[in-house]
Parts: sequence; structure tokens; C-alpha cells
Amino acid sequence: MIEYLQHGRIRLALHQLKTFAEKALPAAHPLLMLHGLGESSGTHAEATFSGWPGPVYALDFTGHGVSTIPRGGGYSSEALMADADIALAHLGQATLCARGLGAYVGVLLAGARPEQVLGTILLDGPGLAGACPMSTPYIPAVQPQSASAPDSFALAELATEHRPPPYALHFARLAAEHSPLDEPIAICLREDPAWLREVRERLQLSSITLDAAFERFSRPKAV
Repeated sequence: MIEYLQHGRIRLALHQLKTFAEKALPAAHPLLMLHGLGESSGTHAEATFSGWPGPVYALDFTGHGVSTIPRGGGYSSEALMADADIALAHLGQATLCARGLGAYVGVLLAGARPEQVLGTILLDGPGLAGACPMSTPYIPAVQPQSASAPDSFALAELATEHRPPPYALHFARLAAEHSPLDEPIAICLREDPAWLREVRERLQLSSITLDAAFERFSRPKAV
């Protein structure tokens, strides 16, 4: 099932991947899946979210999946964070399970909405690192506007977007300070870009398994 949410002129696709059918058990709050750069909701393998004891949703970011492809680009991590914020407002509260670029966006959203984001699980995926700070600036050459996703502007602009470690750390600290959870960020990946190292070291986070992250975040919370 797909619900369409409006973000300005953009129509975002929110897919329901799993419903909660175990009426004998207390339902967990929703799990919101965020995909990596160039991916869509269809990227999330069922084995990744099958262990979550509640409903599961997946968002197609702007320019990805069946969400709107805007004219002329202008993509940024903050724009994608606003996409995810629209989905979060629709769900009320949710745990984020995010791949690649979506993991970076998830950390930003966790800091911006610490009382609504009940845990953020970081997974490997495309677009996690962003551009190297020493990269030579250039204007990406993209194909003309296309009706098919992913948008070539999104691939060019988000792949070359520099993500300074202190910026991500600021949002991670906001999440740690204001979340109702003792440890609201779960690292379940192998890649280790500079911004993530900063977050890991300053907040003293250790890697855990996905099952352990689900166990940590799935208990119903009243905030």
C-alpha cells in the first residue's frame, strides 16, 4: 500500500511494507525505512525488517522511487531530512532504520526531532560518505530532465555533497541530550566515514547487531 504525502510541490511516496497482525502482543511503534542514494523503497530486503514487531513503512525520497522528480535539481541532505520529517509527522513517532545516505539523513532527523524519533539504526548503503573535503569542486554534467527515477541531478549533487564531521556531531548530540532513550543511535554498519567516526568517538558508541537494535528500540514508548 502506498500513501502520498505532500512536501511543497513534491509528492512523496510512503510505502507500507508490513502491518502488525499479532493482536495478542503489544504493538511496537512504526519502523520507518530510509533508503540510500539512487535507491528506493524496493531496495529494502524483507529479511532486514522482518524482525520488527510492529508496522514497517518505507519512504521514497524526492527524485527517487515513485516520488516526484523536481525540475533543475537543488538536492541536499537537509532537503531529504525535510522529506523524512513529513513522513515522521504523518506517523507520529517512529524508529528510523536507514541505509547509506538515508543513515546520514536519519542522524540529522534524530537531532531535529528527538522526541518523535525513537531510535535511529544506521546501515551500510550507497551515499553514506558523501564527498571528500579535499575534492576538487566541479559542476556535475547531468542528463536532461527524465521521467525515470533516480533523478540524475540527485545522483550528481548528493554524491558530491561535503559532510563536515562537526555538523553531523551537532545533530547526534542533540539526539543524545533530548531523546527519551538512553542511547538513541545504533551503529549496525561496517563503513566508517569521517562524520560517523566523529559521532562514534565523541558519543562513545559501539557497533551492535540489527537484532540487538530492534530489541533496544521496539518496546512501546510513551513520550
